Amino acid sequence: MRDERTKKARGDANKGGEMRRGGGFGGPGGGMIPAEKPQNFKGTVKELWRYVSVYRISLIVVLFFAVAGTLFNILGPKILSRAITELFEGLVAKFTVGGAINFEKIGIILLGLLALYLAAAAFSAVMGWIMTGITQKICYSMRKNISLKIDRMPMKYFEENSVGDVLSRITNDVDTLGQGLNQSVTTLITAAATIIGVLVMMLSISPLMTLIVFIILPISVLLIAVVMRFSQKHFRRQQKYLGKLNGRVEETIGGHNIVKLFNYENRAKEEFAATNDILFASAWKSQFLSGLMMPVMNFVGNLGYVGVAIAGGVLAFKGSISVGDIQAFIQYARNFTMPIQQLAQVTNMLQGMAAAAERVFKFLEEGEETESEKARPSEENSNEAPVLGDVSFERVRFGYDPEKIVIKDFSCEVEAGRMIAIVGPTGAGKTTLVKLLMRFYDVRSGIIRVDGEDISIADRHDLRRKFGMVLQDTWLFKGSIMENIRYGKLSASDEEVREAAKAAHVHHFIKTLPGGYDMELNEEADNISQGQKQLLTIARAILADRPILILDEATSSVDTRTEEQIQKAMRNLMKGRTSFVIAHRLSTIKDADLILVMRDGDIAEQGTHEKLLAKGGFYAELYNSQFDAI
Repeated sequence: MRDERTKKARGDANKGGEMRRGGGFGGPGGGMIPAEKPQNFKGTVKELWRYVSVYRISLIVVLFFAVAGTLFNILGPKILSRAITELFEGLVAKFTVGGAINFEKIGIILLGLLALYLAAAAFSAVMGWIMTGITQKICYSMRKNISLKIDRMPMKYFEENSVGDVLSRITNDVDTLGQGLNQSVTTLITAAATIIGVLVMMLSISPLMTLIVFIILPISVLLIAVVMRFSQKHFRRQQKYLGKLNGRVEETIGGHNIVKLFNYENRAKEEFAATNDILFASAWKSQFLSGLMMPVMNFVGNLGYVGVAIAGGVLAFKGSISVGDIQAFIQYARNFTMPIQQLAQVTNMLQGMAAAAERVFKFLEEGEETESEKARPSEENSNEAPVLGDVSFERVRFGYDPEKIVIKDFSCEVEAGRMIAIVGPTGAGKTTLVKLLMRFYDVRSGIIRVDGEDISIADRHDLRRKFGMVLQDTWLFKGSIMENIRYGKLSASDEEVREAAKAAHVHHFIKTLPGGYDMELNEEADNISQGQKQLLTIARAILADRPILILDEATSSVDTRTEEQIQKAMRNLMKGRTSFVIAHRLSTIKDADLILVMRDGDIAEQGTHEKLLAKGGFYAELYNSQFDAI
C-alpha cells in the first residue's frame, strides 16, 4: 500500500514542465527538472502519431498560423528600425540644417507596426485555440480507450498491479501527455521559424555583428551545460524524496488513529524529519544551481551587447548601417537565444511526454479476456431459457501459477436451489472456486457447468448476469444510499429499493440517518459504520434478484442480533436459488444443504452439519476450535 501511494505521489510531483523564458545571449537550460526517459522513444512516437494523424488537416492549419504569426513578430524590429532611423535623422537635421522631424511618416510606420503585431497576436491565439482542441480530443480518446480497456482486462492484471498505477495512467500520464503535446508542438514550430527568420534578418543587417553573436553563443551554452550537469542529480534526488515525503505524509494521515493508538507520534516525526532533511538539502542545491542560470546568461549576454554595440557604432560611423538597424539587431540577438533555450526545454518535455505516452500505450497493449471460438455471442443468448442454477465441477484443476496448483482435483454436483457452504482454513481455495465459477480465471483442466453448459464457451457477460454477490470487502461509491442500492438493478423504482432494504433489515437504520435514502456517502463511505455498509451491499444483492448467489463472509462485520436478522432474510432470499456461502464462522452455515470442507485445494469432507460433526473429522475439529478459542 505504501509503495502504491509513493508511486502516485511521485507521479504527481513529476507533473508539470512549464517553460521558463529568459533573455540575453544565454543558451539552453533554465533549471529544468530531468524528465523520465522512455525505453522506446521511436516506437512511442510512431504509436502517438496514430492519434495525432487523425487531425493532420488541423495540424497544417496550426503550422500555417504559427509560421505566419512568428514571421510577423520577426518583421517587427526591422519596421521599428525605420521609425527610429527617421526620428534620428530628423533630430540631426533639426540641429544642423534647420530641418524638422517627419512625425507623419513615423506615425504611419508605427500604425503599420501596430497592425503587424495585432495580426501576429491573432494568429497565435487561433493557433493556440486549434492546438488545445486537438490535444484535448486526443486525451479524451485515450481516456475513453483506457476506460474501455479496463472492462476487457482479466482479473489477473489488477491483482498483480496496483490500482494507483492504473489510476496514474488515466490521470497523470494522460495529462502529462496532453500538456506536453500542446506546448511542445507549437513551441517547436515557432522556435524553428524564429531561429531561421531571425538569422536571416541579422545577416541582412550585418554579417559582422552576426559573427559576434555566434562567437558568444557557444560560451553561453558551455557554461549552462556545466551548471545543468551538476544540478540534474540534485533535481532527481529532490523528486525521489518528494515522492517519499508525500507518501509518508499520506500514510501517516490515513492511519492517524493507529499512530495515536501505538504512541508512534515521535517515531513518525523522526522519520518525517529525516526524509524532510534530505529533501531540503537536495532542493536547496538544485534550486541554487538552477538559480545561477539567469546570472550566467545575463553576464554572457551583456558581453554580447558590448561587442554588438561597439561593432554597430563603428559601422554606423562609417555609414554602413543606420542607427535603427543597430537597435533592430540588438533586439534580434535577444530573440535569437530565446528559441534555442526553448528547444532545449522542449527536448526535456518531449522525453517526459514520450515516457507518459509509453506507459499509456503499454497498458492499452496488455492482454485481454478472450472468448472461446465456440462461445455464443451475447446477442444470441437474449432469448435463452431461464437459469435453473444447477452447477457442477468436474475434475477441476487450477493454479494462478502453472507451477503452483491451488485446486488439484475438485469435483462436485450442486442441484438448483440448494445452499452450499464452503469452509476450510485460509488458502484452501474457497475464494478461488468462486473466481473460477464467474470466469475471472479459466481452469487449467476440467469443466465447470451451469445448467449443463460448459462456462468456458459461454459469453462472460451473460454468465456473470446470472450471479449476485456479497463480499466481505464492501464496495460503495460516492452518491446517495438510494443510488448505491439501485446499483444492483438500475431500472428499479424507489419502492423496490425500499423493499430490498427492508428485506436486508437495513430500512430502519436508513430512516434514522440525516436525509434517509437521500443521504450522500463520501468517497470512502466512512460516514457510516462498516456493518451498515455491509447491510447496504446485501440490500443491493437482494434487489439484483439473481438466480445464483455468492456470499463471501457476508455477515462478518455485523453484530450477533443483526446477523440473525440477516440470516432470516438470506434464507428467504435463497429459496429456489443456488447459493454458495463462504464462511469462517461455522455457526452461520448450520442450515446449509451441503457443506464442502476444503483442505489444500481438494474436498476433504462433505455433508450436512450434523453428519460432519458426528463423523468427528476435520470439520468437527474446525467447528470445535472456534469454541475452544472463546
